[in-house]
Amino acid sequence: MLGPAVNGVVIVICALAGKYMIKGLPDRFAEIIKKAIGLSIIYIGISGALDNQRVMLLIMSLVLGSILGEWINIDKGMNRLGIWAERKLGFSEGNFAKGFVTASILFCTGSMAIVGALQSGLQGNHEMLFAKSILDGVISIVFASTMGIGVVFSAVPVFLYEGLIALGAGFIKDLLTTEIITEMSAVGSLLIAALGFNFLEIREIKVANMIPAIFLPWLFLAAEPYVVEFYQTILK
Repeated sequence: MLGPAVNGVVIVICALAGKYMIKGLPDRFAEIIKKAIGLSIIYIGISGALDNQRVMLLIMSLVLGSILGEWINIDKGMNRLGIWAERKLGFSEGNFAKGFVTASILFCTGSMAIVGALQSGLQGNHEMLFAKSILDGVISIVFASTMGIGVVFSAVPVFLYEGLIALGAGFIKDLLTTEIITEMSAVGSLLIAALGFNFLEIREIKVANMIPAIFLPWLFLAAEPYVVEFYQTILK
């Protein structure tokens, strides 16, 4: 759990620094910084998605996962959690939930979170999560300076998400092939790109409702051998 813990602590420290140490930034600078971040996030997301080897699998995962997420309405649940935390903690800045949801999705959906947590749990190798912590820390500083204290609390879902993967790595290692990880990461990268469009304010996308799509390649590829065997049996 060292890797996930370090990642969470770095997010908290850097987000607090961004919120309380970077003060007096004029609105026009904050706005252009958000646009620059948005473009960068889109680039990172698209470049990661290009590792995809099965386009139809990616499309099916996004469509079906988005339908499932919309039905559950994950976005509404996460925003409610952010608003509840804002009230309980006595913050009144108004964009707590947005900072919490946006940062949580960005820090959890990338391939480094999945692969790094697996390496941490299986091999005790925390190098990838340490590297991710540096990247998340830099982003947290900028995010918190523009979106507020909600970014600090994104450390909680990041720690839980990476920690659960690390703890469960021994049980799921045989179910996670290189191909499955690649396809899951590709879907997650597209969700990161979608966050970038939200930053540019081109059109608001409920990215949280697309989160189930990340795990559908695992389901499809794990079931594929059995489906093939079933059809071969019928053809015989």
